[in-house]
Amino acid sequence: MFEIKNITMIYDMEKAEKVYALSGFDLTLPDKGLVGIIGPSGSGKSTLMYCLSTLKKPTDGSILYNGKELTRLRDSERENLRRNEFGFVFQRHFLVPYMSAVDNVTVAAAQSGKAVTEQAQKLLSGFGLGEKEWNKRPAKLSGGQRQRTAIARAMINNPKVLFADEPTAALDHENAFAVMEILKDYAKENLVLVITHDRSILKGADRIIEMWDGDLSAVKECDAV
Repeated sequence: MFEIKNITMIYDMEKAEKVYALSGFDLTLPDKGLVGIIGPSGSGKSTLMYCLSTLKKPTDGSILYNGKELTRLRDSERENLRRNEFGFVFQRHFLVPYMSAVDNVTVAAAQSGKAVTEQAQKLLSGFGLGEKEWNKRPAKLSGGQRQRTAIARAMINNPKVLFADEPTAALDHENAFAVMEILKDYAKENLVLVITHDRSILKGADRIIEMWDGDLSAVKECDAV
């Protein structure tokens, strides 16, 4: 699905001492499965996710997504790709505070109508939020419920790729486990990329990519984890 060649991201281009967030490497990612990207702060893992998701453009190199060169897309094409084929989950849920749980899910939908509302309700129910939670605003939901609502929002358009940046960092162990089970199930038919500091949440991942100082230090398949 993704073919990455010589991907490089340089910050402070105007300065004598440039900062390499990504130092130029090749990587291929599968069409589906749970792929963990792990490394310390400053290792480049979030920058890699932003480049793959077209939120940032690398300084150099190419990113092919299903044969399409992402770095050459127009702004409108990148926006359509993010809306229709990519989903995003972050450490903070970024829910709209004055909207109900259902409305927070449907606000990201590419379409509208009764079918979309029913799909949002189905997703929330599958994630353990029953009818009594559907109309609650984020402030009335627990931390785990808010994050699961954010995941439902990310999945409302059935994205082929789900980007999750530290999705469990703000959760306790029980809720972190529940969130990862949702992501693992979705990864059976789609690609899920999980960026994290915490190796323990990647148990059962199909592949783990380790990063250090903007480069790949190891790429391990699940039987080697």
